[in-house]
Amino acid sequence: MTRTEMLRLRKYLNDKFESTKFTLEKPSTKDEDSVEVQYDGEFIGVIYRDEDEGEVSYAFQMAILEMDLPSAADASLI
Repeated sequence: MTRTEMLRLRKYLNDKFESTKFTLEKPSTKDEDSVEVQYDGEFIGVIYRDEDEGEVSYAFQMAILEMDLPSAADASLI
């Protein structure tokens, strides 16, 4: 993924979520078609680049661990 693509994706995420806390980093692996997404310095997922028949798209994958979710008994869920 090019630096320009990374900057455009970062701007998109920060604009979409009204934030300035999203950053993108090249992964430590040799995968050239992905970047790691961080929010306020914490790794939260990966964006993958896909090109099919000349059309480019990006897929954001974020894993959410059950242990990170609020308790089901949390009254603020109601």
